[in-house]
Amino acid sequence: MAAPFACDPGATRGRFHAEEESAHRSPFQRDRDRIIHSSAFRRLKHKTQVFVEHEGDYFRTRLTHSIEVAQVARTLARALGLNEDLTEAVALAHDLGHTPFGHTGEDALAALLAPYGGFDHNAQAIRIVTSLERHYAEWDGLNLTWETLEGIAKHNGPVAEPVPVALAEYNARHDLELATHASAEAQVAALSDDIAYNNHDIHDGLRAGLFTTEDLLALPIVGDCFRQVDRLWPGLDPSRRRHEALRRFFGVLVEDVIATTRANLDDLAPGSAADIRAAGRMMVQFSPALWADLQQVRRFLFTRMYRAPSVVEMRAQVTQVVEELFPLFLASPAQLPGQWQGDVARVTDKAALARIVGDYIAGMTDRFALRTHAGLTGRRVSIAGEFANGS
Repeated sequence: MAAPFACDPGATRGRFHAEEESAHRSPFQRDRDRIIHSSAFRRLKHKTQVFVEHEGDYFRTRLTHSIEVAQVARTLARALGLNEDLTEAVALAHDLGHTPFGHTGEDALAALLAPYGGFDHNAQAIRIVTSLERHYAEWDGLNLTWETLEGIAKHNGPVAEPVPVALAEYNARHDLELATHASAEAQVAALSDDIAYNNHDIHDGLRAGLFTTEDLLALPIVGDCFRQVDRLWPGLDPSRRRHEALRRFFGVLVEDVIATTRANLDDLAPGSAADIRAAGRMMVQFSPALWADLQQVRRFLFTRMYRAPSVVEMRAQVTQVVEELFPLFLASPAQLPGQWQGDVARVTDKAALARIVGDYIAGMTDRFALRTHAGLTGRRVSIAGEFANGS
């Protein structure tokens, strides 16, 4: 049974372009399906999730990460009585705006676009689903419902000034109420992102050899999970031991969010989705105690994984790729593919051209960026392991 504060697909604020709704799918189901069938979603298959020097194709990509986030989000939404379809749609779309090479690519592109309004991956996701996906006869974008667009734009909370250019441009014609919190469904998608990446980054870091299970024993939550497994199954095979410990870590995070959020909701007693947006704070949260412990885990991952020497070396190499591609296309936009030339022909200033170049580079997969860079510069950037293949 849906909670009174869940978003009701029958009461959606609708789509920017009016269209007849499906007889068999709710508006939020339709949003989810459009996201899954989008070109941007498919490209996530070959976009980096985390920089890890490794062999093989086992490690997470931005696509598998998004699927894991959606799985967590559906679990939380069902437990809290929220609309699962809207939650899943926001979860699946939350990373559509990411550049090649993960956050390193975003940092590089943001610096290059700073004179022209900057770059933000959440704002870029809005730009993708409202403009850059061009498949329908009557409009650009996916024509998603207001609720899904709101969730993509502000699942992490109200958007602070200055609002990123890509988001401000769309918001000027379709008000997403950026100063308020998003629906509970969007907040669930945001916390599900935290749960998924904290869990799978530990898993990938172990497999990459950046740290060991013994290193994890000193960490809160994670260490306790390993010790519990050791009590239950002394001498368990290392891979099974790791799996059993991390599934418990995963469960601790999920159970904490459910319990904390239910307490928050009991305190607020919201009677509608509007009450969630007007609450003035996030309703979907970790408990303060678990959040403090999780910060220790995050600091460990930052030091041992995200800033590991091999990863730092890769960051420098791929930053160079983005930094060299941008001025090449800006100086010679004729080298952009044919389908981009219509946009180029309509620009009236360098800032508009820079945004087009930024859109093109942001949409690249890792492997396509490396291949394009090699073709234009005559130099091949050597990235060790499977990263060179775009995983």
